[in-house]
Amino acid sequence: MSNPMASAEVSIENVGGRDLRIARWRLDEPSDHPPVLFFNGIGANIEAVAPLAEAMDDRAFIMFDMPGTGGSPDPVIPYTVVTMAWTATQVLDKFGLEEVDVMGISWGGGLAQHFAIQHPGRTRRLVLIATSAGMLMVPGNPAALTKMANPRRYVDPDFMAKHFETLYGGALGNSEGKGGHMSRLTPPSPRGYMYQLLAMIGWTSAPVLPFMRKETLILMGDDDQIVPLANGKFLNSLIPNSELIVMEGGGHLFLLSHKDQCVSAIKDFLNAPDEAELSAAA
Repeated sequence: MSNPMASAEVSIENVGGRDLRIARWRLDEPSDHPPVLFFNGIGANIEAVAPLAEAMDDRAFIMFDMPGTGGSPDPVIPYTVVTMAWTATQVLDKFGLEEVDVMGISWGGGLAQHFAIQHPGRTRRLVLIATSAGMLMVPGNPAALTKMANPRRYVDPDFMAKHFETLYGGALGNSEGKGGHMSRLTPPSPRGYMYQLLAMIGWTSAPVLPFMRKETLILMGDDDQIVPLANGKFLNSLIPNSELIVMEGGGHLFLLSHKDQCVSAIKDFLNAPDEAELSAAA
């Protein structure tokens, strides 16, 4: 199996007063498509989503470890979605990127929504994966949520193996499996994990989403124990220009278990002509 990080440029950069570990794929290669800015799930490091970055091989891709996660140093003070969305614009400025397609999974899907709302001029299209509107979310399986809040899932392979199905639901393909996903994870620091949890307390995008005009693709799994499908339907009902695609048999990690299907759906959505192009062609 190839190493999806082999083609990435990775460095620690001081951005907006924070030291962040940032990974970039294909920034210097010509492309007909805008780069992708990706926001990861809670406690997850860059490597966890590197297979997707590698698969999106016709465009640039950039993401960073949140403070206290992966290779980013611990945060000194707590942060909010507002400050972290602003920090993401500083990351884009650092590498000369103006407009991007924004993607986020789970916790990062909330930050992706906020980025699109707070910085519409930097956002072309939005892809939301296994995520919710925040505080107004339909809660998942209590057994999964209690284990989700326990950082042992990152540091204790036996704990993960025992509770993998409860946590993530759905079947992972043979090419991935528990070992494949676990081998790419680096445990967050306790402070980093706690600050990431705190950043979303009280936050919801629901009141603003009806006024957001960005074309949005929502991907959900119908066996997600952490963010149930109802949350995707709720987002779809709130966002005017949105499309919902459901991965049958997909748990919270359907981005891995249904990788080819997800990549195909994302590329089709991002590559589709916008309304201006359609009007010009008419």
